[in-house]
Amino acid sequence: MINYTFTYSDLEFFLLIFVRVSAFVYIVPFFNLSHVPMRFRLGLAVMLSILLYGAISPHNTVEYTTVFGYAVVVMKEVMTGLLLGFGVQLCTAILSITGAIADMEVGFSMVFLIDPVTKEQTTITSSFYQYMVTLILILSGMYEYIIRALAESYTLIPVNGAVFHEDKLLNAIVTFMGQYISIGFQLCLPVFAAILLLDVILGIMAKVSPQMNMFAVGLQLKILAGLTIMMLTVSLLPTMSDMIFMEAKKMTVLFVEALR
Repeated sequence: MINYTFTYSDLEFFLLIFVRVSAFVYIVPFFNLSHVPMRFRLGLAVMLSILLYGAISPHNTVEYTTVFGYAVVVMKEVMTGLLLGFGVQLCTAILSITGAIADMEVGFSMVFLIDPVTKEQTTITSSFYQYMVTLILILSGMYEYIIRALAESYTLIPVNGAVFHEDKLLNAIVTFMGQYISIGFQLCLPVFAAILLLDVILGIMAKVSPQMNMFAVGLQLKILAGLTIMMLTVSLLPTMSDMIFMEAKKMTVLFVEALR
């Protein structure tokens, strides 16, 4: 016979699970897009919370004495969910610097679009890389890893069990920033190398024939060369996605270790 009993302590425990899951869904990639309906996000958070509530056994007893104490526990769960999702969100930001460097070399840096995720201005190539890599990551099943990481976080970081280690959090951020520029430059290296070679050629031609307006010619050649290289390197997007995927896994592990 199925037991339908649901005590007040069970409700408190469920709400804490729902708070962490909601914060995670709010910030993690794929689900934080502006065109994803809020009803879908809320429904996903509720569904995951119900599944995790049934999977976590036995339920931990939330210890607090006052309403303020319970509010502190809620804030800890919010910060835990945000940090776990923030580790993955940071890795997708690598594509922003990749597109920014490429557009600066090609000459598209003066054209901006509105990023639907951050509501901020972004360049054309950055938007192209973000949408293409996001599509590849969805097809490769990264969303399954994200949800699995959220579920396994309750084993490593139980409800009301998060301990914020400032030194480990700082180390995780510094480690990411060190690789942020390195990976971003590696991804845009074909475009950067091609434009650099074109600049050398245009400099030589400017010395050979000073009467030719190299600025007008070079601007068109840079756009043509940049678009050609990006078209030829489209096949490298899966490799780019793998690098982002591995970096997201690494950052998730670092943030989990900083909260244990």
